[in-house]
Amino acid sequence: MPPLPLHRFRPRLVSSLKGYTRDRFFADAGAGLTVGIVALPLAMAFAIASGVKPEAGLFTAIIAGFLISALGGSNVQIGGPAGAFIVIVYGIVERYGLANLLIATVLAGVLLFLMGLLRLGALVRYVPVNIVIGFTNGIAVLIALSQVRDLLGLKVDKLPADFFAQLHTLGAALPSFNPHALVLGLLCFGGLMLWPRLFRRDVPPLVKAAGRLPGQIVALVTLTLAATLLALPVETIGSRFGGIPQGLPTFALPAFSWQTVQQLFIPTVTIALLGAVESLLCARVADSLGQSAFPRHDPNQELMAQGVANVVAPFFGGIPATGTIARTVTNLRAGATTPVAGMVHALALLTIVLLAAPLALYVPLAVLAGILLFVAWNMGEWHEFARLRQFSLGYRTTLLGTFVLTVVFDLTVAVEVGLVSACVFFIWRMGTLFRAQPLEVPVPGVVVLRLYGALFFGAVGKIEELENRVPAGTRAVVLEMQRLVSMDASGLDAMQQLHRVLQRRGVRLVLADLNEQPRSLVRRGGLEAALGAGGVADTLAEALAALAPAAGGPVNPATSAADRP
Repeated sequence: MPPLPLHRFRPRLVSSLKGYTRDRFFADAGAGLTVGIVALPLAMAFAIASGVKPEAGLFTAIIAGFLISALGGSNVQIGGPAGAFIVIVYGIVERYGLANLLIATVLAGVLLFLMGLLRLGALVRYVPVNIVIGFTNGIAVLIALSQVRDLLGLKVDKLPADFFAQLHTLGAALPSFNPHALVLGLLCFGGLMLWPRLFRRDVPPLVKAAGRLPGQIVALVTLTLAATLLALPVETIGSRFGGIPQGLPTFALPAFSWQTVQQLFIPTVTIALLGAVESLLCARVADSLGQSAFPRHDPNQELMAQGVANVVAPFFGGIPATGTIARTVTNLRAGATTPVAGMVHALALLTIVLLAAPLALYVPLAVLAGILLFVAWNMGEWHEFARLRQFSLGYRTTLLGTFVLTVVFDLTVAVEVGLVSACVFFIWRMGTLFRAQPLEVPVPGVVVLRLYGALFFGAVGKIEELENRVPAGTRAVVLEMQRLVSMDASGLDAMQQLHRVLQRRGVRLVLADLNEQPRSLVRRGGLEAALGAGGVADTLAEALAALAPAAGGPVNPATSAADRP
């Protein structure tokens, strides 16, 4: 047995540094600084929304972000905490606790690394797009719902993970509504929506330069200053969490046992699969935007880098990390060309934490809620709902089902059911494509049927019906199979049963014009031997010539009306 081919561990950074110039370094450094500034509020907001302290998001962006760039298979991908993980992480923390979240993240990292090592990166591409759209939109809705508490300034000690329980808790807390928090949150959300539109027309150079500042940082700084100077009675990072540590994270081992691992199987698989899908989708987006500026990403190397990052980050208090589309696009548009930009982004975040951590005390949580609402709005592909009528029933059912299950239950159930429904509809659709079309031939007592499509387990019922289409007095049935692209074992079994039924009626079965795959299966499955000499013909003409009466002369098979010019 040949050894299992493993993917070679070779980070994109190694090849990117060949011929590296000073100009490229300055371009990468500028892009990295830009992304580091953008990542600052997002990392804190994602962590808080996930039910952990803000520094967990910052440490994840620093450690995992550096490792994903240094070891990954993409030139420009930025890794770190992602909006897609908010719902998953919050649910795991609620059900299993923070320590078990860290263990599940480490185990998911091991699983991600093995997926890359075993060359499974390409399999992620086979997740149907309607499932991806469904759970992405569902996650966006849940992110928005999770921010209602801080947006409205509600007095809620702990928000439950269940969708309906969240609605009940938020509804019960409405009397504690804080109008100051709502104004801050809406100003933040509205400002982020308008910020890129303010500089589209011709404006003075100084104004255009200001427009290059990240909108999230502008909103964070201006609204924090306004809330502080006006002494608005709103909850801040300092009032809820006591601030952010001004220093490096410390290494710590979470409690580990085999019994714990058994309980965390589903969370581990969920983190790994979502991380794989998100990171590779992000890398594909970067490839499409970068066009030919740099080589396409290596999916297996990217998964191995994601695995290493998710193994290391939890030992420093980090949460699950993956590729992030918003930061990756920002990195690309800022001029990045190599993974050096992503490494600079992580170092820039570390510098900010070391120098400016005390300032985070004053950041209003309503402002971070506005930022996350903007993230949720951009994450969702809402236009796909309007386009649903253009697609088939199966596509619509799978997308809407995945969306509803993500919101009401959880992502794991949604993806499982979505994949099953996608497979069922695919099987049904492929089954409808198979058909047997009769041909008119000048040979008495011979019925010719031309097979189309694929003869597999979803279409064998149509083979079983063929015996009813054979009239009395028929000497032979010829199945012309030139347009039959494939056949599986169930199809072969249906053929063998058809042969036995016809044989009992004294009717011969002949197969003609078989393609390579069906012919190989017919031979290996014993049907060719059962049909006997002349049971499998190279062409339809050859089969009819063998079945024609001795005095009939040469046979020129006619075509059906549908095949005639």
